Parts: sequence; C-alpha cells; structure tokens
Amino acid sequence: MSGAEEFRVEFGEPRERRIPTPRASVEDGGRPLPDPVGRGEDVPVPLVLPHDVLKSLLGAWALAACSAAETDAVEHHLGDCGGCADEARRLREAVGLLHQPETLDLDPALRTRVLDACLDRRPPRIPVPEWAAPYDAETARLDALLQDFGDAEWHAPVRLRWFEDDAQTTRRTTVAGVIAHLLAVDGVIARALGLDDPLGNAPGATGPSARTEAYWRSTSLPPTRAVHAPWREQTHALVRTVSFTGSNAGGFTVPYGGFELPLHDAMLDRAFGCWVHAEDIADAVDYPYRPPSPRHLNKMIELAVRLLPTALATRRRSGLSTPPRTIRHLAPAGHPGRTLRLEIEGPAGGNWLIPLDSPSATPSTDLEVAHVALDSVEFCHLAAGHLLPEEAAAGQLGDKEAIRDVLYATASLSRM
Repeated sequence: MSGAEEFRVEFGEPRERRIPTPRASVEDGGRPLPDPVGRGEDVPVPLVLPHDVLKSLLGAWALAACSAAETDAVEHHLGDCGGCADEARRLREAVGLLHQPETLDLDPALRTRVLDACLDRRPPRIPVPEWAAPYDAETARLDALLQDFGDAEWHAPVRLRWFEDDAQTTRRTTVAGVIAHLLAVDGVIARALGLDDPLGNAPGATGPSARTEAYWRSTSLPPTRAVHAPWREQTHALVRTVSFTGSNAGGFTVPYGGFELPLHDAMLDRAFGCWVHAEDIADAVDYPYRPPSPRHLNKMIELAVRLLPTALATRRRSGLSTPPRTIRHLAPAGHPGRTLRLEIEGPAGGNWLIPLDSPSATPSTDLEVAHVALDSVEFCHLAAGHLLPEEAAAGQLGDKEAIRDVLYATASLSRM
C-alpha cells in the first residue's frame, strides 16, 4: 500500500477541489439567510500551490496551524503524493507525543494561591477568617461545578451514603436534592447567626437529617435547579457574616440537634460536607473532582481526629465498642491511658495520638497499644461513611480490637 493510500485509510478521503453549491443557512430566528452569491460575495477558490510549498506546510498542518484553504490544499496533495503522506504521518505522530492528554480540571489549590497573591498586594478591609477559608473554598468549587449544568444533570440520580448502627445506610435523591440537603443543613449555622433559615420556624427540625427531610417535604415537587441560587446566596451570607464576626466568635456554639459544635468547627464540618457531596454529584454526572487543597484537607482531618475520643465513648456506652470485660482498666479522667497512634499519609496528613479509654484521658506514647496508617483521602471517605471499616486499606499494628474500635468510630462520625 502506498503512502497516499495509507493516508486515505487513516485520515479519510481528501476534500474535493470544487466550488461547493451555496446552501441557505438559518438565523437564530429561524429565517433563511440570503444566498451569498445573490449578495455579490466572493466564493472561496481552492489554493493551487507547487509541491515545494505544500511540503513546507506539512509541519504547520501537523500542528493544525494552517488556514482553512491551506489545509484543504495540503490534504488534497497528501492523497496524491506518497512521500509527503509518509512525512505528514510522522509529523502528526510526533505532535501527538508533544501534547500529552491533560485533565481540564483546575488544581483545587489554584484559587487559594491566586487569592493569596491578590491579598498580599492589597489586604482586604474585612478578611475571611482562616477557620472559614475551607468552607469558602469548597462552596466556591461546588458552585463552579454547577454553573453549566442543564436539566438532565440537575435531575441525575445520586445515592447518599453514611454509616449508622455499624451498617452503611443509603438514600436516593438527585443532584438538586443534594443541594437542597446542603442548603438545609447549612441553615443550622445560618439560624445560629441570626440569618434567614431556609426552613423558617419548622418545629423539631434541629438535627441535620431531620432538617433535610423537613425541607424535602416542604414542597410538593422534587427539588429543581431553582435551589441553586438560594444555596449560593446562603453560602455567601455565611462567609460574609463570619468575616464580620472574626475572632469574636470564639465561644459561639452551633446546635446540631443532639450535640453542639463551636462555630469554628461547625464551619469546618460544613466544608467537609460540601466536598463530600460535591464528589457525590460529580460521580453522578461522571465528572472528575479533586480533593480539597492539602492545607484545608488537613484541617478537616484534624477535626475528625478531635471528635474520635467522644465517638469511641459513645459507642462503648451503646454496647457497639469493645466490651468492658476485655479491657483490663479504663484510665480515669486526666490520667494517661491506652493510646492508638493514627498516621495519616499524604501532603495533608500527620500523626495523632488517640486516647482509647476516655475523651478526657491523656494519650501516652508509653501506653501505645496500636498503630494505624491510612491515606488522607481514604480516611476522609471512611469518616464520610463512603468506605466501610473492613474495606479501609489500613496499615495495622498492635491491638486488633482497639484498631477495629477506632475504624468503626471514624465511620460513625458520618451522617446524611
């Protein structure tokens, strides 16, 4: 097979060198445009170029840098000239090596770097507090993902997952339903700050799950893309309000139904929830979504680690943790007790000592009974209830029961 014949097989037949018959096109309004010949416009005439000029254009053609007329002339020539067809194929393959496929997703840390650079030049009059920056960044990333969604994407099915009573629980909804869920749960902070609550004064809707169910029931129709604007406005209002509050919000707490969180931790919790559900949405529409920047992800991990001792104690009181009879002693409050070392790998990771006997016990390296190592994103997926404790690819060393308790306690942090 000659080079020209191979070119036809790989790239198709060259375009015919003829003046095409003009066809009427249609305006946006639906009316046909006037015939171009009738308007006296020139119809493009194919270029006729010598062989040496066409050969010199092969590099530009391979880089898709030729004009439309030059491209037509080169491709017609390649159908007749085997030598140039072979050279064109080699150049096109070389260009393919120069342009490796890259993701179109922006680095999650890019927004933070750009803002930091801008704020270094001109500091804001009222800066966003460091503890609210993860929420600001994650809501902005999710908002950017939602910008180009059409009706099909807004109604794409999503399955929410969390861990409850030592089993994974799921709930089916849509992309719009997930945004309604975020709107309802973020409303806990809005209400505590004196802002408008999306639920109004709904009685008994205090916990995150109860608020979500109440919001979903508040309308006769399933949520639609109309929920995007209220959610976006609420996120902006929260960031703006806590920015004005600043360091004066240190002792402010947010009620979550059965428990309370300081405002700083509540904002971090909602940043974590926003990222987790953004991943749910991205999976539903088959779109890649990166984890938060390492600086913000580390803060989310640190919050989960601080909540683990209380989660362990709650599971023990409920009979879900290691039975007391297998424990030789429980350290009293303020005293050193059995300790597990949790090692989180990756740029957002670190090492933490977890007291196993009591939230108020002091962790001690001398009483370290187990060591667990997990990837940072995998740990977060476990804390979100998206990964079962048995499926966690954890490096484990030491007391197996203590390790099991900590992995299950981490999963128990999740909720809808």
